[in-house]
Amino acid sequence: MSIDSAVMRFVGVLVLASALAAHFLNPAWIYLTLFAGANLVQASFTGFCPAAKLFKAMGFSADPTFK
Repeated sequence: MSIDSAVMRFVGVLVLASALAAHFLNPAWIYLTLFAGANLVQASFTGFCPAAKLFKAMGFSADPTFK
């Protein structure tokens, strides 16, 4: 699996899980969703993504997902 795929999968699961937790458990979980979205926006401008650095350190391949 490529780093791009891993980041998209991780953020997708994080957003879905935090939205469900906000709905069913406590509305404060929505802040995790907001944090994930803000991180994606800043990564699109700066090219820095902490999750991508983590997955790279874990040995995921750097093959691009989109061509």
